[in-house]
Amino acid sequence: MKALTFPKSHRLLRPSDYSKVFDDVQLKVPHRNFLILAAPNNLGHARVGLIFSKKNFKLAVQRNRIKRQVRETFRHQTDLPDLDIIVLGRQRLAQLDNASVISSLNDLWRRLRKKYHQSSVDQTTMNSKGTG
Repeated sequence: MKALTFPKSHRLLRPSDYSKVFDDVQLKVPHRNFLILAAPNNLGHARVGLIFSKKNFKLAVQRNRIKRQVRETFRHQTDLPDLDIIVLGRQRLAQLDNASVISSLNDLWRRLRKKYHQSSVDQTTMNSKGTG
């Protein structure tokens, strides 16, 4: 069984990493508590970056709790496509309990995979129609 680790290679670390995603958003997965933006990468694995503003989460303890849960659920997603992913937190997220946050995140990861596969099927269909 593959170890469920979270090395630096699976994180968006530099501002340029975030800019690449914001400049080339190819997948958006909205939710009432989160927004996921994603762009493909050539690394062979997914990377995640987190944005939780002080405006939406007044206390650092709130931001840290949610970020910890996002990282933990991401770590368990071993079959995510090769994407750079940014997870943004929305305002009422701080009031949710841990179980609700984890449930929402697992649903978001599932929807991200589904949307990615739909977009890749759409691309192959467009390419095959265009070459005929």
